[in-house]
Amino acid sequence: MKNLPRALGSDFITYANSAGRMFLFWADAMGKAVTPQFYFRETIRQVFSIGVKSLLLTSTVALSVGMVMAMQTIGTLKTFGAVNYVAVVVGLAVVKELGPVLTALMVAGRAGSGISAEIGSMKVTRQIDALTVSAVNPIRYLVVTRIVACMIAVPLLAVIADILGIGGGLLIGIVQGNIGYHLYMSYTLTYIGYVDVLPGLLKTIFFGMLIGTVASYYGFKTTGGTEGVGNSTKASVVSTSLMIMISDVVLTRIMIIIFGE
Repeated sequence: MKNLPRALGSDFITYANSAGRMFLFWADAMGKAVTPQFYFRETIRQVFSIGVKSLLLTSTVALSVGMVMAMQTIGTLKTFGAVNYVAVVVGLAVVKELGPVLTALMVAGRAGSGISAEIGSMKVTRQIDALTVSAVNPIRYLVVTRIVACMIAVPLLAVIADILGIGGGLLIGIVQGNIGYHLYMSYTLTYIGYVDVLPGLLKTIFFGMLIGTVASYYGFKTTGGTEGVGNSTKASVVSTSLMIMISDVVLTRIMIIIFGE
């Protein structure tokens, strides 16, 4: 117990040091992202890879969450004679919070781990050194392209997740709540506007930047062969997920200030 404060202090210094190095890594990448040379083809390839390969996972999660939300709320709303408002409850929960955050977490687990493992493997096999020798800047080619790709792919996936989440609620609303399709969609379109959808999508742009940065950072700091690649991948997923949840609190507050509650 006597060593507990010392251990906590040591962990805090380690995390603070790691966060500082990660910020410098991000700043270096952002500096190169706004100056030539650009790798458009590699960026498009990464958008396709991250988006398509994560689509089934994020779609399944969004559909399931929409259905569960409807199942959990229909009973309570029936008690108050307001079952039609399940469309509003599910829609707002999905577009404001669940769609963007769950999409980001799924992409962090699926694509973020892949980015970290790919770059980590290149690091331990000295392929990154080969890029440097070939006059290709590895930060521009490997990091900037993946960060930009994540910032494009995650919002697109979130739009699909929002639609499928509402669709899941619609399905349960029809089957379990005996709500007509047109009535359900009327409530959804009446009570959910762009001020509800836009903040969530703006958050996913930041989440995408976070996923690309953290995954690339851990890939670049990989050492120790295949075991090191595994450790970097695990650390990338844990760190990214934690950062998404913490930053979501701050971003949600900022969005409320800008767009209102």
